[in-house]
Amino acid sequence: MLLLDASVWVAAGISTHSAHDTASPLVRGGVSVAALDLTLYEVVNAVAKQYRQPDQAQRIARAILRSCGDELARVDHALGEEVVKVVSEHGLSAYDAAYVAAARRNGWQLVSLDVRDLVSKGLAVTPDAAVYP
Repeated sequence: MLLLDASVWVAAGISTHSAHDTASPLVRGGVSVAALDLTLYEVVNAVAKQYRQPDQAQRIARAILRSCGDELARVDHALGEEVVKVVSEHGLSAYDAAYVAAARRNGWQLVSLDVRDLVSKGLAVTPDAAVYP
């Protein structure tokens, strides 16, 4: 199971994004994917606000819900506690730490475009590494 963070969903949904070609195969099916509930908020915020494409934000949010089904992980109390630990261990934002904590908890591979904070620390792989392991 691949846990896709918001950066991957945004890249997959924005055709002009530099990582579109490597991110989009992950969300097109054939690969089991998961997301966090907070992914919806992050994606809508980025696509509607930064890219100024509210209709596309809505389409991507629907794709997340459709693709993940029961694998849309909720940030609950136990995960929240783990998030605090991950923030302390790695100096990440709470958002990034939530993805790391959820991936650890469920045995999922985290996929992200955040090379500086996640990939370089061995906490995630890039979409091209996930597509072509």
